[in-house]
Amino acid sequence: MTHLARGRLIGWRLVQAIPVIVGIIIVSFVLTRALPGDPAAYFAGPAADAASIEQIRSSMGLDRPLPLQFVAYVQDLLQGDLGMSISTGQPVMQELASRLPASLELTGFALLFSVAIAMPLGILAATRPNSWIDHLCRAVVTAGVSLPTFFTGLALIYVFYYLLGWAPSPMGRLDFLYLSPPRVTGFYVIDALIARDLETARAALAQLALPAITLGLFTLAPIARMTRAAMLQILEGEFIRTARAAGLPRRQVLFTYALRNAVLPVITTLGMVFSFALGANVLVEKVFSWPGIGSYAVEALVVSDYAAVQGFVLTMALLFVTLNLIIDIIYTLVDPRLDTEA
Repeated sequence: MTHLARGRLIGWRLVQAIPVIVGIIIVSFVLTRALPGDPAAYFAGPAADAASIEQIRSSMGLDRPLPLQFVAYVQDLLQGDLGMSISTGQPVMQELASRLPASLELTGFALLFSVAIAMPLGILAATRPNSWIDHLCRAVVTAGVSLPTFFTGLALIYVFYYLLGWAPSPMGRLDFLYLSPPRVTGFYVIDALIARDLETARAALAQLALPAITLGLFTLAPIARMTRAAMLQILEGEFIRTARAAGLPRRQVLFTYALRNAVLPVITTLGMVFSFALGANVLVEKVFSWPGIGSYAVEALVVSDYAAVQGFVLTMALLFVTLNLIIDIIYTLVDPRLDTEA
């Protein structure tokens, strides 16, 4: 496939994302308006009378028909305004911008941990079917999908913080003895390394270890299972038998031919797992007092904070669409089958 054809394919993926984003905006607006509770009553306080609540509802624009509210919401959205959070009194865009790097850092390190274990484990299990390593892979996959993240997190805290004292207190991204590094990426470990503050980087990495392992154990299961299944299917292919019959070294057959073809469904799984973990890490954030967008969304749901919930849903949806586009682009670049097409 020529570079022009690949470019057209990527462009078509971008065009397909537009109606998805429009649908997400509509659905998020409708669903947030269906939340129980009255944000105007919460903002007014328990001692407010009906007139005060109605006045606040009018100032928030909640007394207008839903179509007019939606038009106003889209107009603000086009200007980059996600509204004000009634629970914190801060702009939702500012809140999300300050909390999103924490969630991305946690999810990213968890995914690195799970990939570092899951892919070698899946490859070994596929090359040695029905061996002890294959049974270990199945046990790890079963445990990963069976154990709730909050249970795993609490167990790790009990063992490594309370009993052994190896881990720092599970109280956020950085111990109170350290100052936050100068913000560049929003990732404390990377920002501390950029500032050449190795002590702060080490402290941030220590705080990140247990929550990342907790989330990584949960995301490890689908990656290991997909790696094993994909490798088993590829290793049974005709071209692999031909390569072996030709006398090619086992390492070359495994990594040059088999793994390159088996990695395609694994890449797709990685994208799905990352998106799912980013939205489902709220329990991990609560257990470890991690100031991410998951805990922010839960707090907003409790008080029916329309603007905050809409901002969270829209942010997560845009991240999911962007990640799918990246996965499609990577798929287009690494798929060996496209190289054979005219």
